Amino acid sequence: MNWAFTSSGNVTETYAAGLLREMLEIPSSSYQERELADYLVEAMTDLGFQAHIDGVGNVIGVIERGAGPTVMLLGHMDTVPGRLPVRSEDGRLYGRGAVDAKGPLAAMICAAAGAVDFPGRIVVVGVVEEETPRSRGAMAIRAAHTRPDALIIGEPSGWSSVVLGYKGKLDMRYTVKCPATHPSNPVPKASELAVACWAALVDLLGPDASHAVFDQPGATLCQLNGDPTTATAELSIRIPPGFDVDELVGTLCDRLPAGNLEVLNSVAACRVGRADPAVRALMSGIRRLHARPRLMVKTATSDMNTLAEVWDIPMATYGPGDSSLDHADDEHIVLSDYLRGIAVLTIAISELAHLPVRSDDRVSDAPLPIRRPR
Repeated sequence: MNWAFTSSGNVTETYAAGLLREMLEIPSSSYQERELADYLVEAMTDLGFQAHIDGVGNVIGVIERGAGPTVMLLGHMDTVPGRLPVRSEDGRLYGRGAVDAKGPLAAMICAAAGAVDFPGRIVVVGVVEEETPRSRGAMAIRAAHTRPDALIIGEPSGWSSVVLGYKGKLDMRYTVKCPATHPSNPVPKASELAVACWAALVDLLGPDASHAVFDQPGATLCQLNGDPTTATAELSIRIPPGFDVDELVGTLCDRLPAGNLEVLNSVAACRVGRADPAVRALMSGIRRLHARPRLMVKTATSDMNTLAEVWDIPMATYGPGDSSLDHADDEHIVLSDYLRGIAVLTIAISELAHLPVRSDDRVSDAPLPIRRPR
């Protein structure tokens, strides 16, 4: 028997911990994921996957176990820049990506390999460039990959929690140029107009706007550069379900006396209900480990947003790790929680075995309706 597996077919704890440590040892900031991708192809092949790297750099591993449903587990390989020393201490594993999101991705690989009784097809995907505005890896999957029967996104939720949805995001750039003039001239200067653009956006969003509230938009002035003749402002708004992006952009444009407002990126919010089959499967796994599941929504965005825009299927986000440690200088995962996460995912995959198989498995060219709150 392969030393990586127990007698019951599950991945051993030693192998699971070693896999994650190896992943952390390989730096993989956005646009620099290839070394990790090569490693994962080899590791997944050893675990029984048919694995390859697609045209944009995503790792795709497939296990065929019958004619049942297809379950996709999708996490991201890239991290924010900055290497951290990889070390184990007091039951914790430290390193860049331990939480966001190599821990969840490693848990998915181990769970899929150990789901020996699942009677269908399991697809594990490690995507590139999730930490960038364009999410190129997930965009490529939704454009070219057959729509699965269920989807679990790998992000840190905590091993006993499930994420039902995320705010969307609107990124804009305002650029303005003005003729050179004396500072005492009362005409508006470019730098002043850029500041006024930010003030107008805040006013339009209203006094209840907040990053802390899921059902309200929240704005960030990401960058402001300028002088009296040329100025640029980078604006980002986290948006709730049902938010009218076109109305906001149009109204803001009407308030700007000069300059150009450009939409750089827009992705809708997404949210599923607690009765969603993917949510119920994960909750079942958490309960089987004698914990009470916690359901949450998040005010950031993830690849769940990108895929929910076109895939109207059961989906949820799950992964071991404390999301408050995302991008932190002491980023780490508690190894016992990581192992619990593998167990929860293994059970969830089994619970999804009874999903109906889609009769139309072609990739649709037309976007499906955006998922709304239930």
